[in-house]
Order: sequence, then C-alpha cells, then structure tokens
Amino acid sequence: MQSLINKLSSIAVTKPFGRVKAINGLMIEVVGLEGKVSVGDKCTIICTKNKRYLCEVTAIDDDKCIVMPFYDISYVNSGCIVELEENSSHFYPHEKWLGRVLNALGKPIDEKGVLENGTTPYPLRNPPIPAHKRGLVAGKLDLGVKAMNVFTTLCTGQRMGIFAGSGVGKSMLVSMLTKFSEADVKVIGLVGERGRELQEFLHKYLGEEGIKKAVIIAATSDESALMRRQAALLTLTVSEYFRDQGKKVLCIIDSVTRFALAQREIGLASGEPPATRGYTPSVFAEMPKLLERAGPGAATEKGSITGLFTVLVEGDDMNEPIADTVRGILDGHIVMDRKIAERGRYPAINVLRSVSRTMPDCNNDEENSIVTRAKKLLSTYDDMSEMIRLGAYRKGSDPEIDEAIKYNAKLEEFLNQKPMEGFNLKQCYEMLKNIIIN
Repeated sequence: MQSLINKLSSIAVTKPFGRVKAINGLMIEVVGLEGKVSVGDKCTIICTKNKRYLCEVTAIDDDKCIVMPFYDISYVNSGCIVELEENSSHFYPHEKWLGRVLNALGKPIDEKGVLENGTTPYPLRNPPIPAHKRGLVAGKLDLGVKAMNVFTTLCTGQRMGIFAGSGVGKSMLVSMLTKFSEADVKVIGLVGERGRELQEFLHKYLGEEGIKKAVIIAATSDESALMRRQAALLTLTVSEYFRDQGKKVLCIIDSVTRFALAQREIGLASGEPPATRGYTPSVFAEMPKLLERAGPGAATEKGSITGLFTVLVEGDDMNEPIADTVRGILDGHIVMDRKIAERGRYPAINVLRSVSRTMPDCNNDEENSIVTRAKKLLSTYDDMSEMIRLGAYRKGSDPEIDEAIKYNAKLEEFLNQKPMEGFNLKQCYEMLKNIIIN
C-alpha cells in the first residue's frame, strides 16, 4: 500500500504543455516550455490523427527548447502540441527480465508477452559509485576463451576493452563470451548492430539455454541516434539493478564506438562545435560517465559489474580518438588483429599487444611463469617471422629462435578456438602447461 501511495504522490496533477515552432532537420524547436524543462527530459509531440512521438530535450536556447525524436516524425508540423513526460528517465528492472530482449525504451521486442516491472526506480543516468566507497576487484572470472583466460585474465569487477576493426570477428568473440563466461547474470547491449546480426546472435550463438541468464538490449543501426545512445545507458542501468541484488554481472556493450557516434550526431544537431576528428566535446564527457558505472560494487555489498566494451576502430587505427579515450579509462585492452584473422586463426586476438592490468597479481607464481614463457616464445617468433618466411634464418644460429620456431605451431593451435567450444580456467592453464613444459 505504501509503495502505491508513493507512486500516486509522484504523479503530477497537471502537465506542462508547449507547441512546435519549427522543424530543422533532426531537430524540433518547441516554445512554451521555458523554465519547465531540463536537458535530458522526455516529452511527447501530439499530432493529427492522435499520432504521438516521444522526444528528448537536447538543448535549451533562451525562450525555446530543442528536442530530438526517438522515431521518424512523418506527421509532425508547426503548431503540434508538446506534452512534458514525468519520471520518464527511470526504469523498473525485475528478475523476470532475464531471458528477454528489449529495445532502448525498455519495451520487449521478443514476442514473449508483457514485461513485468519491479518496484524500485533506477535512473537511466545513474552516477557511478564514489571511488572511495567501491570495493576491490575480486578473484578471476572464467570467460571460456583460452586466449583471454590465460593471456588477459579478467577479474570480477574489472573493465576491459575489445579493440577491433570491422570484419575481424569481434561479434563472434562477444557471442562466445556471452555463452561461456561464468557470471550470475549477463546484460548485453547491442548498439548500432545490423538487424541480421541480432537474430544470429540470439538463435545461432546464444540459444535458448544461453539467453536464460541474460538480458539483451538492442538498438539496430537503422534506429535513431537517441535510441542507440539510450540502449547503452539502459544496459548499465539494468546491470546496476542485478548488481544491487548481490549478483556478479557481466555487462557487454557492442559497441562503445557506435554510442560515441550517436552522441556525436546528437551533439552536432544540437549546435555543438565539432572537435577532434569531428567528435563533439560531449562525446568525451559522456564516455567516462558510461564506462565508470561498471566495476566493483560498494565495499559493503557482494554484487559487481564486470565490463567488456568493444571498440570498432577506424581503419584499424588503435590510436584514433575513441580508442585512445576508452583505453585510458578501462583496466585493460584486448587487441584483435586483421593479419591474424587473415591467417584463419580465430578469435584473432593479438596476445602480445593485449594487456590486463590485474595481471600478474591475480595469478600464482607457476601460472605467471607459464604465461611469461609462452609470451616470450611468441614474441621471439613474431620478431623473426619475416626472416623465417623468407628462408633467411639458418637453423642453429640462435637457440632461442630455434625454440620459438619449435613451439610456434603448438601455441597457435592453442590460441585457435571454435565458436561452439568453451574451456574453463583450469583446462586452459593445463593445456598451456603441457605445451610449454612437456
């Protein structure tokens, strides 16, 4: 009864109204709401034939506010009524969201019936837990992927970036991590993905069993910039709900780059000046706010959010602005290499360029010794690969190079993994130990 009273007390008796003054490309000028709205508020444009369009306030200029629609605005014209929405930036996650596929507005798109809501409101833009109140990263998280389990070991509450160009196998790796990782709950945000990939991800790679422990939030590439941006924000909001239930959550956003592109589109349309490579200042302000929401929970709580964020790098340039910004915020990075993919080794992870900042502290001495040895062999072979291929290296000239040549084929075989195969942490270290020692 008390919760019902609280909900009723939050409902406004009257709603502020305005009207559409002008439409300029993606932006709609609204008058009559001055002093009653803030940037980020939601409103609804009511048109002829009772067509209603949800919008968001993206800028305020003197006596007018600039709003941007979530959907196509075919029927909007000058003079349409604009109604301010109350409490529209809060969601009510529930345990029964597991196994469901939602859009960026939190509506089900999987044809599995009505979505049950919880009783506690969670804001779309929740501030991160203060740094001094956070707990520490906990023990290892089993990801089921050999290359990552061994060479870029991830700890519970850690945040890692997956950096890849287009067509290198990034989405395939994400599907493997979703299927095989040992997390209580998996929340996956597919931001700006192709429509075909969503169906493949759900039915071909994840399957009925895999989706039972997951919540999928999807905004495809044909949807508006607001939808794509909100899909990423809602992914963290749902993750925070399950973290507060004491769960170990694996949060995956594919991709952060498309979140940045959506924010750039919104910023430019709102009048922001372009800065580095056309990205607006708000892109670099929003990025840490999003990524810092993942991580260990409060020191007094059990829950945590382990974050995996993919970055689609432009032209395989690992130093482009978004990649550079994300790498500086996160606790490690996994680099996917086009040359490795062209050789037919998947996942195409370049273990020599990838780093986990919780290593070597998370491993014991034996594990660190095995990993260091394997990396040295791979590095030696990589340095001499051109000479070896050309036949310019003569066997017996250098014992270290001879050893690297001897072990390279076995190490490459170890790093190769089929999409439907999963290996736990113990298996991974045993397999590598057998190669290095035996």
